[in-house]
Amino acid sequence: MTMDWDRRHCARKGHITYAPDENHLRQKLHASTAVGTVWRCLRCGDFVLGDPHGSGPADRAPEVPRGRALRDLFILRFLAVERILRGLLVLIAAWAVWRFSNSQNAVRDLFEKDLTVFKPVAEHFHYDLDHSPVVDTIRKTFDYKHSTLQLVAALLLAYALIEIIEGFGLWWGKRWAEYLAVVATAAFLPIEGYELTERVSWFKVATITLNVLAVLYILLGKRLFGLRGGHKAFEAERRSASLLEVEEAAGEVPGDHAPKPPLPVRQRSTADGV
Repeated sequence: MTMDWDRRHCARKGHITYAPDENHLRQKLHASTAVGTVWRCLRCGDFVLGDPHGSGPADRAPEVPRGRALRDLFILRFLAVERILRGLLVLIAAWAVWRFSNSQNAVRDLFEKDLTVFKPVAEHFHYDLDHSPVVDTIRKTFDYKHSTLQLVAALLLAYALIEIIEGFGLWWGKRWAEYLAVVATAAFLPIEGYELTERVSWFKVATITLNVLAVLYILLGKRLFGLRGGHKAFEAERRSASLLEVEEAAGEVPGDHAPKPPLPVRQRSTADGV
């Protein structure tokens, strides 16, 4: 059974309607019923009772993710959550190293003590702190000099900030975040691969597999670094999205003006968003 991403999203976030200035589109996007005027949703195609959310030229219609684009956004947000959680864990590690960097013995004792406090949170997200590459690396720094510990804390802080910024950028579907995700993730793949040669675990295998798939998916799906037409093709696809959404919601396909069969009328949700 194929999931209807459009209706699923509309059920959660609400419909998005638009009244184009072009008469032939406007006539097909709205209708009069016994209970009032209805407008067709640009995402799922259902007729929605009430006034449209906006109006204007068809090519100025809001860019509403639908179909494959909506599925892509869901995947990017899944990756965003993973990046943010990872960044927060690394941030905690950086804070622990910095706080206790004045004494190697204090660092060892207090870090292990604080680590047990965060273990329930990590276990809730199925993250094994006892076998975490980050935690193992920190433990190896306990015999280092004070200046070395501070440097490690600074590097961990920088890495955490990159992960968190990347996560929020991916959540909002920013193109710069997609470039950052590819570069940052690919840069750490050799390190993750080296760790597998020292000790193999299901968590490490799952992590490197997820990162490789994420890099390939974003590279090809988002046309980064000139792939599949590059930025020019990506922008052309985005510019044509609004007009195509209006035409498809109106029951038209470029070159084919046969209207789609009408869909059921639904009450418009008070929620609105992507």
